[in-house]
Amino acid sequence: MLYIVATPIGNLGDMTFRAVEVLNSCDYILCEDTRHSLPLLKHYGIHKPRKSYHKFSEASKLLKVIEDLQSGKTIALISDAGTPGISDPGSRLVKNCVQENIPVISIPGPCAAVAALTCSGFDTDRFQFLGFLPRKSGELQKTLQEILTYPGTTVCYESPHRLLKVLEILHQIIPERILAVARELTKKFEEVRRGTPQELIDYWKSHPLKGEIVLLISGRPAETTVDWSHMSPLEHVTYLEEAYGISRKDAIKLAAEQRGVPRREIYNIVVGG
Repeated sequence: MLYIVATPIGNLGDMTFRAVEVLNSCDYILCEDTRHSLPLLKHYGIHKPRKSYHKFSEASKLLKVIEDLQSGKTIALISDAGTPGISDPGSRLVKNCVQENIPVISIPGPCAAVAALTCSGFDTDRFQFLGFLPRKSGELQKTLQEILTYPGTTVCYESPHRLLKVLEILHQIIPERILAVARELTKKFEEVRRGTPQELIDYWKSHPLKGEIVLLISGRPAETTVDWSHMSPLEHVTYLEEAYGISRKDAIKLAAEQRGVPRREIYNIVVGG
């Protein structure tokens, strides 16, 4: 049996009774960082063996963990903070357990993405989670452009030293869109700021950016919804280029997705050949 156990993202009081019970009953605990997890486990009187299991060691240790589970051992997986497998190591292990018919049980609890979403004031009926945004500028630009047409809230993680760069790009392409930045959730200096990209840039340039960051982008305003059926493929592509400031290549791809046709079909009409 593999237990996926959520742990606090900051405030130790957010540990659930069930999480403590499971960690006390397992044979050993897989930790993203055994040193990081030790204070939490000591705080709750949990003295089970700890084994390191992170993204750099996952491949080499996976087989042994599967063997232990198949032999009847009960193992708990925790990350440094929050729910394992959400932008954290563990998803590969879960997939292998499912393939081997090993029971997997999730012990729910804190998750920074969900915590930020619930206090953002944005749409919670429809949202998408992207994890950490790409580091390379080209991939980052492309990802942010793809977010623009999503009608729900987009939730993603970002590091403090990269946040301003992301906000500056968003200012260039969606200057009026309302964003939210949630910082240090559940901790002493928890802070959630809302505003346009420029408003957030102005604020964060004069305030220290530290700790865990969750960036939320409100969905595409309803009034920007366009009935593509009344546009020719060329008109559709041209509209996307102008409305979202994207390249013709990306506009062709997006138009094809929205129309539900092969990209080559739109390309041949717009570009020819």
